[in-house]
Amino acid sequence: MRVEYVRVEHLGYLAEIEALCFPDPWSREALALLVSDKAFGLACIDEKTEQVLAYVGVLTVLDEGQILNVATHPAWRRRGLADALLTALINEAEKKGLLTLSLEVRESNTAAISLYEKHGFAVAGKRPRFYTHPTEAALVMLRNL
Repeated sequence: MRVEYVRVEHLGYLAEIEALCFPDPWSREALALLVSDKAFGLACIDEKTEQVLAYVGVLTVLDEGQILNVATHPAWRRRGLADALLTALINEAEKKGLLTLSLEVRESNTAAISLYEKHGFAVAGKRPRFYTHPTEAALVMLRNL
């Protein structure tokens, strides 16, 4: 497995992962944001098949990064891919001169919250009814770089 920047040819895989992971998945067209100058994405690639196994996307504004999505193909979960992506993301964010990273996470997603805390994120607030399908609050988490 290797981590690399998301490229246009990865967008189909990302859309597939989105559809498998989220009740309101991003389309391939929406995911194209990750190959623009306003954002970037990192992908875990299977070196044998060249398939994207997991990805993270970040919107950048000045010196801030907003993590949009972190998703792992269901067949590849619990293998440390999201952990590897977050490590690589923090390194890339620092290289790009970002000073903060933020994200929203479902309040009930204790596994993701634990992973984010492991990487230095802390709860900074709560957004009631942020998510639908089902309706749920989001925790806002921040990390200073």
